[in-house]
Amino acid sequence: MVTLQQFFISVKIISLLFAAIPRFNGHYDHWSMLIENFLRSKEYWTIVENGIEAPAAGETLTDAQKTEIEAKKLKDLKAKNYLFQAIERSILETILCKETSKDIWDSMKKKYQGTARVKRAQLQALRRDFETLQMNDGESVTSYCSRTMEICNKMRFHGEKMDDVTIVEKILRSLTPKYDYVVCSIEE
Repeated sequence: MVTLQQFFISVKIISLLFAAIPRFNGHYDHWSMLIENFLRSKEYWTIVENGIEAPAAGETLTDAQKTEIEAKKLKDLKAKNYLFQAIERSILETILCKETSKDIWDSMKKKYQGTARVKRAQLQALRRDFETLQMNDGESVTSYCSRTMEICNKMRFHGEKMDDVTIVEKILRSLTPKYDYVVCSIEE
C-alpha cells in the first residue's frame, strides 16, 4: 500500500525527470538562458560550452582516456538531443550538419544573438528610456516600479552595471508630486 506522501514524492520525481524542454520561439536571449539552465540541471552544459577535445593525431590513448572520451561523446549526444527537441524543424534543418552540441549552440548564437553594435544601440535606447522615465498621473506605484524594473533588468542583461541605489533614487525622484511626502519620509 502506497502512502499519500510516497505518492506525492513519486509524482515530484516523475515531473523532474520529464521537465519541459524550453522551446526556441525567436527570442534568443530569453531562450538561451532557459536552455542553458535546463542543460546545467542535466549536467550537460560543460559539454555544450566547451565541446569535446579530440586527441592529437597519432596520440596513443589509455583505456581510461578512451572511456572518458566515449562518456563525453554520449553526454554530447544527449545534449544534442535536447537541443534538437528545443528547436523547431525549419531552424533545425539549417543546423543538421553540425557535428556536436557545441557547434549547434555556437551556430544558434551566431545566427540569433544580436551583434555587439546592435546591443550597444539597444542599451543606449534603454538608457534614454530610463532617464526619461516618469510616473504617469493615475498610475499605481506598483505599476510604475514594475515598468522601471523591466527597463533596469533589460539594461543589466545588456551589460549595464546598475546599483540598486541608482534605481531607488530614480523611482523616488520621478514619482508624481502627490507622493512628495512619502519621498521625504523615506529620505529622512
